[in-house]
Amino acid sequence: MIRKLLRKVFRRTESAVPSEPALISVDRHGIRREQLSPVACKVCSVLQENGHAAYIVGGAVRDLLIGHPPKDYDVATSATPEQVRALFRRSRIIGRRFKIVHVMSGRETIEVSTFRASHDTEASQTDEHGRVLRDNVYGNQAEDATRRDFTANALYYDPSNETIVDYHHGVADIRQKTLRMIGDPRARYREDPVRMLRAVRLGAKLGLVIAPDARTPIREMAVLLENVPAARLFDEMLKLLFSGYAVKCLQQLRAEGLHHGLLPLLDVILEQPLGERFVWLSLENTDDRVRADKSVSPGFLFATLLWHEVLASWVQRKKDGEQAQPALFSAMDDVLDSQARKLAITRRIAADIKEIWALQPRFEKRTGRSPYRLIEQPRYRAGWDFLKLRAESGEIDMEVVTWWDDFAHAGHDQREALINRAPSGEAAPAKKRRRRRKPASRNQDTADTTRSTDAPVEATGD
Repeated sequence: MIRKLLRKVFRRTESAVPSEPALISVDRHGIRREQLSPVACKVCSVLQENGHAAYIVGGAVRDLLIGHPPKDYDVATSATPEQVRALFRRSRIIGRRFKIVHVMSGRETIEVSTFRASHDTEASQTDEHGRVLRDNVYGNQAEDATRRDFTANALYYDPSNETIVDYHHGVADIRQKTLRMIGDPRARYREDPVRMLRAVRLGAKLGLVIAPDARTPIREMAVLLENVPAARLFDEMLKLLFSGYAVKCLQQLRAEGLHHGLLPLLDVILEQPLGERFVWLSLENTDDRVRADKSVSPGFLFATLLWHEVLASWVQRKKDGEQAQPALFSAMDDVLDSQARKLAITRRIAADIKEIWALQPRFEKRTGRSPYRLIEQPRYRAGWDFLKLRAESGEIDMEVVTWWDDFAHAGHDQREALINRAPSGEAAPAKKRRRRRKPASRNQDTADTTRSTDAPVEATGD
C-alpha cells in the first residue's frame, strides 16, 4: 500500500502541468480559421453549441505552424464518445485500446477524442513492460495535454476565436526547431514504444531536432518494440514510409538503431551494393510521388524493399536444381513469411507484392504472343515501373526497359518489328499464317471427280 501511495504521489509531481496555459492569439501564431478544414470547424461548432469544450488538436495545428498543409484533422472535446455519437448522424465509435469517434462528412473523416485523465495504474491496464493496453478514464484539458507525447502535438486551436491553447510551450519548441517529449521520456516510451518511431518520423518530416533527453534512451529501449502488435507496427511503418521523407526517416532509423526488428532483412539488403542502390532509388521515387500528391502503393514499395532477398533465394534455388517458376514462388513465400513475424502485411498488400515479383521473369520473354499477353495484365504498369528501378540500379540492362516501353506504345506492325528485332537468342521467326482454302462450288467438285487421279488438283478460289 505504501509503495502504491508513493508511486501516485511521485507520478502526480512528475506529470504536473501549469494550471494556466498560454493563450496565443491569431496575431501571434498567424493561423486563420479559413486555412482549416470546414468540416473540422463545423464539428467543433456543434460540440460547443451543445455545451462541450472542443478544439482542433495535434498534428493539424503543428503542421500549420510549420507551414505544411495538414493531411487530416483531429478534435479533442470534453464530451464522452457516447455524447459525440448522439450529436452526429454519420458517426461511429471505434477502438478497443482507446475509444474514439469518427465523424464523417462527404469523403472527410474527423477523429474526435475525449479529454483523457493523467495515467493511473489503478484505472489503466498495462502489460509487464509498462505498455498501456487499455485506458478510458476521462479528464480535463490540462490532463489531456499531459497525456500527449510531444509538446508540438499538445496544441489546441479554438476555431471560434482563433486562439491556440498551449500548456507545454509547444509553439516555442516548434519555432526553435525542437521535438521535445512531455514528461519523462523513458516512462513515455514504456507506455507506448511506438513513440520512438514517431519521434524519428516527425523529426525527419518536420525538420525538427529530437531533444537530447528524448533521443538518448531510444537505442537502449528499442527492444521494447518487440512487444508491440505486428499490425500496429505495420501501420506506423506505412506512415513513416509514406511521409514524403522516407529517405531521411530510414537514415535516422539506422542512426538510432531502430531498424533492427522492423524489417529484419533490411540490414542484409543494405549491405549489398546492388540492393542498397535499388532500395534508395525506390524510397526517393516514393518521396517524390508523395510530395507531388501522386498515388503511392504499399505493395510496390514493400516489393522493392524485399526484392533482393527474394532474388538471392531464387538464384540459389535454381542453382540447386529447382525449376525457375516454382523456385521464384518458393522464394517469395519464404521472404514474406519471415517478414510476417514482425510486420502484419495484409493479404491484399502481400498479393500485390507477389504479382509484381511474378511478372519480372515474364519480361525476359519477347517472342511469339508472350509480349501481347503481358501488356494486357492489370499489374503490367507496376511491373514495368519495378523493372525500370532494377535497370536504374544496374541489375539489368536498360535496353530491356526501353524495348517494353516502345512495345506498349507501338502499333501492331511496329510491335511485330520489335519482336523480330529482339536480341539474338530471344527472337524467333514469325509463324507463317496458314492460308484457308475456300470451299469449292458444287460444279467444281463435280468436275474434280472426273479428273484422273494422277493429275494434280488445282487450287481453287484464285
